[in-house]
Amino acid sequence: MLARVPFPYPRELADEWIASTHALLEQGRAWHLAIVGVEGEKDVLVGCAGLTRRAEGKEAELGYWVGRRFWGQGLGVEAAGRLARWALANLDIGRLVASALVENPRSQALLKRIGFRQVGEGAQEFLSRGGAMPVLTFEMTRADLPAEAVPAAPQPAAEAAPEGKRILLVSAVGLVDADGRVLLARRPEGKPLAGLWEFPGGKVHPGETPEAALIRELKEELGIDVAESCLAPFAFASHGYEGFHLLMPLYLCRRWEGVVTPQEGQALAWVRPQRLGDYPMPPADKPLVALLRDFL
Repeated sequence: MLARVPFPYPRELADEWIASTHALLEQGRAWHLAIVGVEGEKDVLVGCAGLTRRAEGKEAELGYWVGRRFWGQGLGVEAAGRLARWALANLDIGRLVASALVENPRSQALLKRIGFRQVGEGAQEFLSRGGAMPVLTFEMTRADLPAEAVPAAPQPAAEAAPEGKRILLVSAVGLVDADGRVLLARRPEGKPLAGLWEFPGGKVHPGETPEAALIRELKEELGIDVAESCLAPFAFASHGYEGFHLLMPLYLCRRWEGVVTPQEGQALAWVRPQRLGDYPMPPADKPLVALLRDFL
């Protein structure tokens, strides 16, 4: 079922491939990982899951295999899904692709289960089959990650729920350091739109003002203390997502106490205003970039 592996598979070729994985990892060209388990007191090889960056740079191909005696346990779903989500959240890759033989419904189901969409059909050379074979092609982007859940606002008993999308109020800030750089935070794995860069902030809780929410979020996420008087209203974003409409006031802040430190394992970047456009952002944040760049 594997395209790039001959059948039978000689031991010397396996040794050569294993040795190559270290160099590819260091070069950022491929991430080939073993899936292992434990039986008794021994580690056992279950299979492999890997990503290979394509020549375009922003795209990678997902591949995997699981030993026959481990089929039906969900191990391929767990390993391949984890690797795909990790890649979109932590690498400068915006699109994952994969393929499966037309005669391999197990692999097709696995890809769909972890978030891939079928986008077409084609033919691919299979070393194991000695020629081209029909395949289904799949892809996955950050937009295919689970959508953010928005809690329903309580409605008075005698009042019908209004039609249309609910409004989600989020408060964000452009932290500007002494060199005029702006702080961006990368959305971590497990969150919707993981891997995209955004202005720090978060949801406004019931009963909070946008300023109070921002002060709380900056303490929780970055470990800094900010006074409300240091938050200057600058602009706002209004964007409709599939399940809700986002309203996001953006503040500017040049003074805070403490050292900016990621408290949730998120990646941070201090970016020159003219380079903000180089960082992929959620749709709601993008319109703010030009305003901020021109102002600073």
